[in-house]
Amino acid sequence: MTGFAERLRAALDDHGPLCVGIDPHAHLLADWGLDDTAAGVRTFALRTVEAAAGRVGAVKPQVAFFERFGAAGFAVLEETLSAARASGLLVIADAKRGDIGSTMAAYAAAWLSTGAPLEADALTVSPYLGPDSLRETLTGAVRAGKGVFVLAGTSNPEAAPLQTAHPVDVAADDGQTVAARVARDVTWVNGSAAFTGDLGPIGLVVGATVDRGELGLTDDLLRGAPILAPGFGAQGAEPADLPRLFGALSRNVLASESRSILSAGPTELAARIDERRALYRKVLS
Repeated sequence: MTGFAERLRAALDDHGPLCVGIDPHAHLLADWGLDDTAAGVRTFALRTVEAAAGRVGAVKPQVAFFERFGAAGFAVLEETLSAARASGLLVIADAKRGDIGSTMAAYAAAWLSTGAPLEADALTVSPYLGPDSLRETLTGAVRAGKGVFVLAGTSNPEAAPLQTAHPVDVAADDGQTVAARVARDVTWVNGSAAFTGDLGPIGLVVGATVDRGELGLTDDLLRGAPILAPGFGAQGAEPADLPRLFGALSRNVLASESRSILSAGPTELAARIDERRALYRKVLS
C-alpha cells in the first residue's frame, strides 16, 4: 500500500502546489446558473472535479456546503469524493472534525476507512479539545495509508488570540504558543522510521495570511509535515508570495484556492486552473 505521504509528494512534484477547493456557495451556484439545491451542487462539484483532473494533484471539498442539504447533500458529497478519487485526484475532506474518545474514532472511521462511503485521502481536524484527543485518529490514519491535516495557524483573524497564546504548563519565557504546541504534539508521528521520504502523513493547516513567526511555527517545527495553506487567491495571498511565506518548506505546501478559481464559471474553469497552476509552477521552478 502506498501511503498518503508518498502519494502527496508525487502529486506535488507532478502538478505543483495548487489545490482546488470545491466550495459550492449559494452565490457561486447562482453565478453558474445553477439552483441552490443538492442537484445544483452535484453539477457544480462534478464539473469542478472534471476540470481539476489531470491539472492539479488535489481537491478539497468543503463539507459544510454539502451538509446544508441534508441526506441529499451527503449523497452528492459521496459521489463527488468517489469521482475525484477515481480520476486520480487526492481528496482532502475539509470537515474540521474534532472530539474525544470513541466519537473521534467514529469520525476517523467515516472519512478515513478504506471502502467507507465518505472515504477521502485526508481529513482536516481540530486539535482544540487537546492534541492528545487526536492520537487514535493520527495512528489510525497511518495504518490506513491516509493523511490528516491538523488546524494550527488558521487564516481567520479571530483565531489569533487563541493560537498565539502561551500554554499554561510551560514557562512564560519559553515562547511556545498554542499553535506551536499543537504542531509539536501531532507531528511526532512523522518521525517514525516507517517514513523514508521527506514528508510524513500528518500535516498542518497554516494559513497563507498569518504571521508564522508570531505563531511560533518555525521551519524546524514544520519540517517533514505537509502544509495545507488556505488564504491564497480571494483571501489575498498570491502564488508569487509562496517562497516568501514558506521559504524552504514551499515544496511541501498545498496552496488552496476556491473562490478565485470557481468564480471563473463552468466554461472558463479549466482555463483558470491552468492559469493559476502555471503561476505556482513558475515561482518554484
